[in-house]
Amino acid sequence: MNVVADAAVQMLVDAVRDAADRRQPLRIVGGGTKDFYGGALRGEPLDVRPLAGISAYEPTELVVTVRAGTPLVELEVALAEQGQCLPFEPPHYAEGSTVGGMVAAGLAGPARAAVGGVRDYVLGATIINGRGEILSFGGQVMKNVAGYDISRALAGSMGQLGVVCEVSLKVLPVAPGRVTLRFDMDQANALRHVNEWAGQPLPLSASAWWDGALILRLQGAQAAVAAAARRLGGETIAHGLAEGFWTGLRDQHDEYFDQVEAAVAAGSRLWRLSVAATAPRIELRGEQLIEWGGAQRWLISDEPPGRVRDAAADALGHATVWRGDKTGGAFHPLPPVQARLQRALKDAFDPLQLFNPGRLGDTP
Repeated sequence: MNVVADAAVQMLVDAVRDAADRRQPLRIVGGGTKDFYGGALRGEPLDVRPLAGISAYEPTELVVTVRAGTPLVELEVALAEQGQCLPFEPPHYAEGSTVGGMVAAGLAGPARAAVGGVRDYVLGATIINGRGEILSFGGQVMKNVAGYDISRALAGSMGQLGVVCEVSLKVLPVAPGRVTLRFDMDQANALRHVNEWAGQPLPLSASAWWDGALILRLQGAQAAVAAAARRLGGETIAHGLAEGFWTGLRDQHDEYFDQVEAAVAAGSRLWRLSVAATAPRIELRGEQLIEWGGAQRWLISDEPPGRVRDAAADALGHATVWRGDKTGGAFHPLPPVQARLQRALKDAFDPLQLFNPGRLGDTP
């Protein structure tokens, strides 16, 4: 990646160096579609959207290099023209999502349990650190990854390690076969079935359970998908309706999430619980939606935060306040050793604590 001589990058470098001289915290700005996620928004805005465009794309090599301010939809259209995609299905939430925000947030959509997350597809990155230095990590092929992979550590860092300028991503061909099935069953049976099916040679790519219905997506070679659909049974959902459902689930525009605004106004919270896929039903007051074969559970509830986090920990996971009152922090407290490692990494890349103070719940 060659961004060192780029005028847009130089403007960002100058802005970071000026902020460092003034000890002025910076808030890295893209499309703003994930401003609700995490902790407080603080600092002088640093807009990366002028740094946009696809720098290089080799469809035969399944690699694309793209600048951080590039609209996510622009990248997805370019990939679709070549019959390829970002298999982890990054959420948009609203118009304006950028590639840099996708990496910084590290969020994935319905296919996460089947294909991995954002960090699994980041091959390399160029960033500006807190000293205004341009640093590059990784490369454009998987074999270049060795030792501690800083480029992948950027995924989910919420911009606290530096200003992402450009990333190289692994992409995959769009699967030729795709079928969505519906089954009527309660939560306990849905969890049991998805865990049993996950251990079998089936082309499962996504699942979602809510309000007595389990929705299952099969994806892969057409023959394998057709055979799996015959074996599993259930009701086949029409393609257009199914695609609308999975997109709505990815971007949180479906019926379950339509309830959230009114629930939050009434004092509830929307929680995201990341737990062991095999964990049984979590006994908490409120309405649950389950994804990722049981590993991701959404909860709309007025339960006290401590009770929700204790329940998530009992299920070998953690809980995040997604929407609603974040008094006490959005994220589950880290174990002491992990917290020290995270702080040490932050200090190494941003010693003056310039970037996105408070987004991960730390003290600005």
